[in-house]
Amino acid sequence: MTQKKMSIRRGDRVVVLSGKDKGKKGKVIMALPKEGRVKVEGVNMIKKHAKPTPKVPQGGIREMEAPLPVSKVMLICPACNKPTRIGKRLTADGRRVRTCKKCGEAVDK
Repeated sequence: MTQKKMSIRRGDRVVVLSGKDKGKKGKVIMALPKEGRVKVEGVNMIKKHAKPTPKVPQGGIREMEAPLPVSKVMLICPACNKPTRIGKRLTADGRRVRTCKKCGEAVDK
C-alpha cells in the first residue's frame, strides 16, 4: 500500500464532519498515513474486551478510540479558530508550511 499525503498531523485540533460524532472537536492522538486515517481524542469510541493478563490482572471491557478516515475531519485553524482547508506555502528559508485557507496564517509554528 502506498503512503498517502495527509495534511493533518498528530497534535492538530480537528472537527468531525460526518457520522455519529458529527460536530465533535478533539485533538489528533495518532495519524496513520498508510491507511489514510486518524485517531481523535474522545471521538469514535469503541468497546474492546480485554482478557486478564499478568500486566493488567483486572480484565473487562475498556473503551478506546478507533481510527476514522481523514476525509471525515477538518483542521481547526489556531489563529482564526474556524474549521478550514489547508494550503501549502514556501517560506523565505525554503521550508514548506501549512496555511489556513480562510485567514492565510501559517498553521505550523
